Amino acid sequence: MNSQDFYDRRAGVLLHPTSLPSGVLDRDVERWLKLLSDAGFSAWQVLPLGEPQGGLSPYQCISAFAMNPALLTDFPALDKTVAGYIEFCTKNHAWLYDYTLFKVLKQMFDNAPWFEWPDEWKYRQPHAMRRAFDEFKDYVAELSWEQFHLYNRWRQIKHKANVSGIRLFGDIPLFVAHDSVDVWAHPEQFLLDEKGMMTVVAGVPPDYYSETGQRWGNPHYNWEVMRRENYAWWLSRINHHLQEFDLLRIDHFRGLESSWVIDAACETAIDGHWQQMPGDELLAKIHEDAGHLPIVAEDLGIITPEVTALRKKHKLPGMSVLQFGFDEYADNPHKPQNIKQDTVAYTGTHDNDTTKGWYQGLDKNGKNYILQSLNIPDTGQYAEQDNERTADLVVDRLIDNAMNSQASMCMIPMQDCLHLGSEARMNTPGTIDGNWQWSFKWEQIHDYNVADMRLRIETANRLINKHG
Repeated sequence: MNSQDFYDRRAGVLLHPTSLPSGVLDRDVERWLKLLSDAGFSAWQVLPLGEPQGGLSPYQCISAFAMNPALLTDFPALDKTVAGYIEFCTKNHAWLYDYTLFKVLKQMFDNAPWFEWPDEWKYRQPHAMRRAFDEFKDYVAELSWEQFHLYNRWRQIKHKANVSGIRLFGDIPLFVAHDSVDVWAHPEQFLLDEKGMMTVVAGVPPDYYSETGQRWGNPHYNWEVMRRENYAWWLSRINHHLQEFDLLRIDHFRGLESSWVIDAACETAIDGHWQQMPGDELLAKIHEDAGHLPIVAEDLGIITPEVTALRKKHKLPGMSVLQFGFDEYADNPHKPQNIKQDTVAYTGTHDNDTTKGWYQGLDKNGKNYILQSLNIPDTGQYAEQDNERTADLVVDRLIDNAMNSQASMCMIPMQDCLHLGSEARMNTPGTIDGNWQWSFKWEQIHDYNVADMRLRIETANRLINKHG
């Protein structure tokens, strides 16, 4: 997707593949793409497609390159003579070799983190690496075969989506996990001590989501080393994902301007400090290497003028979330009237409650304020009854406000399309249990839902089924 495509006023749906009824990239995907096309949507946004590290969070993966094998349940028998397989392994050797050995060694050492492995494997001594590769060469081939079929399937999906006029919108976390292939294979590019342990960790200070901030526990980059290597790892990562998506969201974009640095010994994110990062230089390198910047900046949270200036300098759209727009500040960028063209507008994101759940969780005064702000009639009656009709009206108004805003792209979480409550929430930041598990059922979708959404998109003068 080039920069001109972005300004075509598209509307799309935010839905991770694990939230499809089957939870995998099977025939549900073709049915899903047809549903999007019938409803007039021209973009599908997903969360990161990597393999989650331990839990289910797609934002903590074992590799910045490999796809999650759980997204496919049916792999054909291994055939190492297939020309496409050989080509795939050759083209992707730089990350695939490390990924397969990492998985092999994880199995050898009972899933212990790499920094607890015996030194010869922890420090990637050549004789130990060769021994592991030779001893487990069949497993290495099996893992490579899985990745080959995952990427083939995703390319097939991308082709079918694009033919239907649907752009695929991906997501990459700014940081990677400590116990990941990337840190094990390139420890010099991260701020680690001589034993491979983090000296500082990433996170964010106290904000809307948490009074103690969020201590993510990811290692910070050693930007000096990355600069000396001409940002090769980053360029490889971005180019890799641009083969799979038409548009990429960089999660926690503000961390490219300055990041919250927390001493690794601290248990919370309260005691940290902002440190400037070379995002301007990195983005310029990406632009030079890729020839364009089909990137959306996730610029939510504490955003400084410097972060906004960085985004605007590189002509990157930012984000607005309508659920954040209900306060007394007239200049709040999340209010519909303040949303600019260089923006992706959302009713909510995967980190928010559903719009219905968000409204129903407010106290009486909060509900009254929302209803008055949205010009929903009979405010007093509805505020007191708090019935399903009221909550559904709130969802409808926020969808319409997002659709009719000046934002060039409007993304609606599938939960809001279906008017679902808090039971359908995808993630609650700062918590562990119950996240990333929601999925919809086909019987929840009716013809009138599809027709209604198409009418909303047409009324908002947003793009419908533009091919090419």
